[in-house]
Amino acid sequence: MYIHELKEWPEFQWNQTALTGLLAGVRHQQGRLLGRMEALGFQLREEATLQSLTQDVLKTCEIEGEKLDARLVRSSLARRMGLDIGALPPIDRNVEGIVEVMLDATRHYDQPLTVERLFGWHAALFPTGRSGMHRITVGAWRTEQSGAMQVVSGPIGLETVHYEAPESGRLQTEMSQFIHWCNTASGLDPVIKAALAHFWFVTIHPFEDGNGRIARAIADLLLARSEQTSQRFYSLSAQIQHERNDYYDVLERCQKGPLDISEWMQWFLNCLRRAIAASEQLLEVVLLKAGFWNAHTGESFNERQRNVINRLLDGFAGKLTSSKWAKLTKCSQDTALRDISDLVTRSILAKDEAGGRSTSYTLRLPERNL
Repeated sequence: MYIHELKEWPEFQWNQTALTGLLAGVRHQQGRLLGRMEALGFQLREEATLQSLTQDVLKTCEIEGEKLDARLVRSSLARRMGLDIGALPPIDRNVEGIVEVMLDATRHYDQPLTVERLFGWHAALFPTGRSGMHRITVGAWRTEQSGAMQVVSGPIGLETVHYEAPESGRLQTEMSQFIHWCNTASGLDPVIKAALAHFWFVTIHPFEDGNGRIARAIADLLLARSEQTSQRFYSLSAQIQHERNDYYDVLERCQKGPLDISEWMQWFLNCLRRAIAASEQLLEVVLLKAGFWNAHTGESFNERQRNVINRLLDGFAGKLTSSKWAKLTKCSQDTALRDISDLVTRSILAKDEAGGRSTSYTLRLPERNL
């Protein structure tokens, strides 16, 4: 018997005593992080938000097995946030959809959750009306024609059914109750509400596809309400992706168990705690970039140099060579060498020891002054 088949559904229960310490720890981490970011100023906070939302978009899709181009995601977010990050690559409609959902959830956290809003999110995720090669119902609850909504694994003919959602005929009532609860002051701490909303929504599974991504967007919306800011400085989805197996395991156990979902609530709070702790690395990247450009205030850089330096500051993978410079900036080899030589002369880039065709360069970082 699944949890939604129980007579008392959806009267969820959990061990409040066991959550008290966890919640206090999460709230302390949130306050500490927000305090540190507040001291950085608006521009750096927006840069940190761009970093964390990029991770959120990438990882919430990765959880579902979909890999997006990080540059396209970052570009789409920057364009919508009004941030200048240099040359922007072309728009990809698949990327634009999930970006639109995440920004609407976090930038408009104070707006009520509605049926139309959820349908809009779903339509944005599936702009072609298809999930992969299969046509699905988009911007509406799943229907009887779509059949039983099951979470399965294994080869065809030997599938293991991990979960089966409520039948489509129940969705109108189920979602009305869920949406009303989301928009009503219930006396619950917003962080607890985010944990419960994620589980409740993904258990109803109201759409043919995209339920996990929308459940995480709802959780992000409620977490933004808990912090009273649209600026995001950590990525819950990135942490869930890192703990993906545990995520699915605890969901399955609780969806097959009684209405006491203490295990899920504790797991969610612990995952959130680890997500906030992981944001320290993101903050270091933002501080590093700010420190570099502050140290070189007033110096002249062309657009190619700025773009490549920012790529290096963001964590460029591999060694920087003149060939890679030419490819990144779409310029000739001679132009790349002139750009690089100028930066080497100014002690901004350092030539690595190996020479010849394998000559590579490293960005010289100033001492931190922030």
